[in-house]
Amino acid sequence: MKRRIFLLGCAAASVAGCTVPNKDSSASDEVIARAAYRHDGPPALTLYTMVNNRTGAGAHTSLMINASQRVIFDPAGSVRHSRIPERGDVLYGITPVVEDVYTRAHARETYHAVIQHVEVPAAVAEKALRLAQANGAVAQAQCAKVTSGLLAQLPGFESIKVTWYPNKLSEQFGALPGVSTRELWEDDPDDKAIALAKFNEQLSAAGQ
Repeated sequence: MKRRIFLLGCAAASVAGCTVPNKDSSASDEVIARAAYRHDGPPALTLYTMVNNRTGAGAHTSLMINASQRVIFDPAGSVRHSRIPERGDVLYGITPVVEDVYTRAHARETYHAVIQHVEVPAAVAEKALRLAQANGAVAQAQCAKVTSGLLAQLPGFESIKVTWYPNKLSEQFGALPGVSTRELWEDDPDDKAIALAKFNEQLSAAGQ
């Protein structure tokens, strides 16, 4: 029965983009350095959980890290664009425009995004960044497992237990002191390509 439940979870994750074929995503050092973006807000971690609107099941987990630069650790994710440099499931150059596009690409008629944010000491954010960069590409259906394992290594996050389930990780993260939670619901068609197609227009308008 446990195996059957796990396989069903994998199927749901596949629809949301947590099970995609691993690929070579190795932007050069020069490209990554050129794209690096430092957000002027305080050091922080933002956990994204994509939730199936029909079943309530968690479908994908990712983590935005605001440290010496702002990145998104998107393990086995599927929101990719030629203008967002990536290496080992870490997306670079997370400007406000990129953050908005990334979030809205997940929130559509079939899924909504739970966005949980917490400020952390600079050293904690920097350690999260280094762990994400050192992790490398993540195997299929392991987004929550790897993200929870990363968080559990951070000072102040010792209560996080490793889990395969995005909703379980979201519950644990939400129980931490200082976490704010919001949800993003949209009624766009169930096609991330539509959101990404608008991305170039937004970048051009923002002068990026």
